Amino acid sequence: MIDLTQPILSNKNYEEESVFSPDNLLREARRQKQIEKCSVPKICILDPDGDIVQYLLKSGNAKINKCWACYHTTLYSFRVKDIEIGIIGNVVGASFAVLVSEQLIASDCDLIISITSAGILKKTLDYPQFMLITETIRDEGTSYHYLPSNIKAVLNENFRNKLQPLYSKEDISVKPGKSWTTDAPYRETQSAIKVMIDDGVDVVEMEASALYSLAIKKNAQIICFAHLTNTMAQTEGDFEKGSENGSIDSLQLIRKTIDVIRTV
Repeated sequence: MIDLTQPILSNKNYEEESVFSPDNLLREARRQKQIEKCSVPKICILDPDGDIVQYLLKSGNAKINKCWACYHTTLYSFRVKDIEIGIIGNVVGASFAVLVSEQLIASDCDLIISITSAGILKKTLDYPQFMLITETIRDEGTSYHYLPSNIKAVLNENFRNKLQPLYSKEDISVKPGKSWTTDAPYRETQSAIKVMIDDGVDVVEMEASALYSLAIKKNAQIICFAHLTNTMAQTEGDFEKGSENGSIDSLQLIRKTIDVIRTV
């Protein structure tokens, strides 16, 4: 029986496998597109704003990855030191981010790093340039198809510990924090914002809680960063991200993250 008052919380059967799987979708996509079955890079970046992708293409440092069989997106490859990295632009919102991430995992990606823009809720003078999202408020729909409502969508503890050295890097500003993940950005009301601030939330964005729910459900490795770029357009001149729309700093964050993970 479906609870029509809260259908998103009913009839989920969390231990049951989905009939529609990313593996089967990709099989048919490869057949239709005549793509050879091969693996994508082991580390892939989700770039919701698309600025990093555009910068890499403009600078001649990215090329199309021919192993990617997704119907909706293009995967590009670039190199960080000796490592091939994949990156997909404009993956905005919880459901789209999870759809793409499921397909990345099915294509042999081992680590997904999301760097999304986020709105600052707590107006202080010392907020960082980037926030490592360590816990989330699940105010979107996708996560409830992966985890029951009583389970928190949080960063894997192993990653939380491994990434602590990022906080002490002098050339990049990173702090841990709590995000509010919403799928209705134009319903961020003053009363809702107050509730979030009272609950210790630092920023608002659109993907992290669903991505962490996927990570917990599938035992996948996913890290979510927020690039703190705005105060929800409440002041003129908002949404400035820095040089090349923040891409240079975001690429530095990717390099530092990979360095920390590989050396710890």
